[in-house]
Amino acid sequence: MHGRADRSLHVQSTVDALTALAAGGYVGRDDAANLTASYEFLRLLEHRLQLQKLKRTHTLPPPDDEEALRWLARAAHMRPDGRLDSLGVLRAEIKRNSHRIRRLHAKLFYRPLLESVARMDKEALVLGPEAAVRQLAALGYTAPEHALGHLTALTSGASRKGRIQALLLPTLLESLADTPDPDAGLLAYRRLSDALVDQTWFLRLLRDEAAVAERLMTVLGSSAYLPDLLIKAPDVIRLFADSPSGPRLVEPKPEDVARGILTASGRHSDPNRAVAAARSLRRHELARIASADILGMLDVPAVCKALSSVWAAVLNASLSAVIKASVTELGTEAPASFSVIGMGRLGGGELGYGSDADVLFVCEPREGVDETVAVKWANSIADKVRKLLGAPSTDPPLEVDTGLRPEGRNGPMVRTLESYDAYYAKWAQAWEIQALLRAHPVAGDPELGLRFLHMIDKTRYPEGGPRVRLRPSARSYRLESDGRSTLEARHCA
Repeated sequence: MHGRADRSLHVQSTVDALTALAAGGYVGRDDAANLTASYEFLRLLEHRLQLQKLKRTHTLPPPDDEEALRWLARAAHMRPDGRLDSLGVLRAEIKRNSHRIRRLHAKLFYRPLLESVARMDKEALVLGPEAAVRQLAALGYTAPEHALGHLTALTSGASRKGRIQALLLPTLLESLADTPDPDAGLLAYRRLSDALVDQTWFLRLLRDEAAVAERLMTVLGSSAYLPDLLIKAPDVIRLFADSPSGPRLVEPKPEDVARGILTASGRHSDPNRAVAAARSLRRHELARIASADILGMLDVPAVCKALSSVWAAVLNASLSAVIKASVTELGTEAPASFSVIGMGRLGGGELGYGSDADVLFVCEPREGVDETVAVKWANSIADKVRKLLGAPSTDPPLEVDTGLRPEGRNGPMVRTLESYDAYYAKWAQAWEIQALLRAHPVAGDPELGLRFLHMIDKTRYPEGGPRVRLRPSARSYRLESDGRSTLEARHCA
């Protein structure tokens, strides 16, 4: 420590160690007494639990196991205090001692680090640079020199923000120390603080809402994906707080989010601006969903459903904007109805964070419109939607993949309902029929999408079940749906 000669401390007892640290001036006498009292209380509970079944254990009974906790309260000689029974007294004492230990831990382990870089109190006992680096390494930072540099930058100057950071960081550092990558978390927090330097609500929220600060550190120290999203969508951090009904991160429903994306993009007549609005809201939703995911507030099916709903909403908003602009340009109604069928993970509602969107495009000419004209128009719409969503942006990419369409990359981008029906009845291969099992309309004309599902039902759910045969030309298996009871196998020449 700065200003003191190095000393060695070799004692067997924790209580004796605290006494020696207090006598040497390294720990305040009141702090040492409080730590000793809390240590003795928790050791008492530990010993009672170990004596119960003569097993080594260091874990308290679960909070909902009242029988075990009541036994522990009696064994530890807890007495009712007039307001609480013995179980209530035990719970209150556990909470009080846990809070006291946490506060003292932050004061003794993290405050000297901050005082060594912020120099808030010239008379205080602070760490020198080398000691600060050693302490950061002991706290789990693999690059303590860099961590010390981040602390210096965050608390530098005499500004009010620097003083607030110095007050916040002991708790934040402790929360970061429990994450998988505290080094990356501290760097991400510095980047976030720099990006929000003009936003007064940010530090005030962390100061006033302990749950927000702890959750934010958990997210920053656990994910390399989320910090960039939060920097671009910082309002999501406000949702880290709790409402009377629970965590605000999980309050939005997928259908409400989808409706909001469509409404926001529908305010713009220019397709580029409409798609930009939809992508901006998608960025916000990705940050919200991923945060709730990391914090354990959403299970995997709920995460996949939310991500799929957002993707479908953005696709629907983009398609609506492009068709609206085309109709305005043509001066007449659209030549064809248009629907987007989700395939793969999108159709099954199982998208992940990095998934693309597998789709089929289907159109149906309006009455009196030539099919060639209708299909040509539909192809232009599909091409425009794909280009707008795939355009370079600071947002996560949006790739629309049509590789599951009939004839693959060599087939037409858009087909009519009749064309799909003819292809699947005669040429559908096994993998194509399997892919149809998760087909589901996600955008465009819902009535046309429903007709597409009814059309493919006879292919994906054939009466009598599917049959397999070897195609001589392609040496591949195809499913037969003619209801034959025997397996026909044709061998290649």
